[in-house]
Amino acid sequence: MTTAALPHRRPGALTHLGAIAQLAALGIAGAVAFTILLTFLSVGVGLLPVLGIGLLFLVAFVYVLWATAWVEYERVDGLYGYGLPALRLRPSAGPGFGGWLRTLWRQFTDGAMWRGTSSAAIGTVLGLFVLPLVAWLVSGVGLLFAPLGARARLPWTDLSVHPGWAVLIGVLSILASLALLFGIAVLHATLTRAILVPSREAALAEQARTAGAQRAGAVRASEVERTRLERDLHDGVQPRLVSVGMTLGLAQQKIDTDPAAAKALIDEAHTSTKAAITELRQLARGIHASVLDDRGLDAALSALAGRSPVPVVLDVRLDGRCSRTAEAALYFSIAESITNAAKHSRASECRVIVRRRTDEATGAVTLWARVEDNGVGGARVIPGGGLDGIVNRIVAAGGTSRLDSPQGGPTSLEVSVPCAS
Repeated sequence: MTTAALPHRRPGALTHLGAIAQLAALGIAGAVAFTILLTFLSVGVGLLPVLGIGLLFLVAFVYVLWATAWVEYERVDGLYGYGLPALRLRPSAGPGFGGWLRTLWRQFTDGAMWRGTSSAAIGTVLGLFVLPLVAWLVSGVGLLFAPLGARARLPWTDLSVHPGWAVLIGVLSILASLALLFGIAVLHATLTRAILVPSREAALAEQARTAGAQRAGAVRASEVERTRLERDLHDGVQPRLVSVGMTLGLAQQKIDTDPAAAKALIDEAHTSTKAAITELRQLARGIHASVLDDRGLDAALSALAGRSPVPVVLDVRLDGRCSRTAEAALYFSIAESITNAAKHSRASECRVIVRRRTDEATGAVTLWARVEDNGVGGARVIPGGGLDGIVNRIVAAGGTSRLDSPQGGPTSLEVSVPCAS
């Protein structure tokens, strides 16, 4: 989400009225929420030396903090229509307890969460000012009808007002309270925009960082792919073609003296040639899958599963096509995952799930896939390896990937790519 895509219209009177109503409620609800947060934090820190019991309260503190920020993002976006991206929990940083702790720390240090919490805190403070101002407004309205009664009192005091002055004081109280309430509403709109909406410079810096990461991923993916092709040609097709040449040379020498042996050598060369052609086709398929362009991802994955040495269970549910870049990135990632399962994991089965997902908050469409095998696990991303190629290919397409492969298995890889990448 770039700043250029965010609306810059000024909030209207109805929006300010809605802000005043929300701030009045936030003055109460926010005070309760921050009291709970401070309780969790103080109890957690105090009990941390006691068998680590305080850790449970600190974990609760982090997730209540996130929930507070999430509610604030949704509230502000629904009120002002800034088009803010939905606040999401940070993805897992790895398997096991250590990975969970790293994920918790990443969540605690998430800048977006703290911005949402800060906005909620400011809204709570403003709400605490709104509540007495609303009471003042109601008292001012009451003063308008004071001449009908026996006596009237000034707002917030026990001082009596002569019925002849009650109407004037009531009007002044209404005007002053309304001015202060709308001033608070304007201040709230200004502060929330400054805190939650990224500046143009920050948005451009994020775009540049993302573009740089995609470019680096594309370069790295091409290097890994080139290395793989060189290795496959050097270790597979090239020796086989050299063997064919040598076999044909021996057959040429024997064709006059021993025709039967020459014929056998020619048959052997013919068999090796067909095997080399098959390997070349597989290499070409690894560069470009024509069935992917012609018939789509479902058909391409079905053909891939049919050639796999490991039985593959496919669960593909797609309601349309995506860009060629997105489909190619997903296809080759799944292909490499199945190849790794056949070569290294000693798996007896591989399951592939593919979905087309739509984010309800932003409307963004993504291609998502999960590849899981029942092998021995222990897979790691090694520079130059197949998984490294997957990660860089997905990054180059603007997507994300997550590997979970504990020792003993199973191994699962999840990838997600923007459909329009």
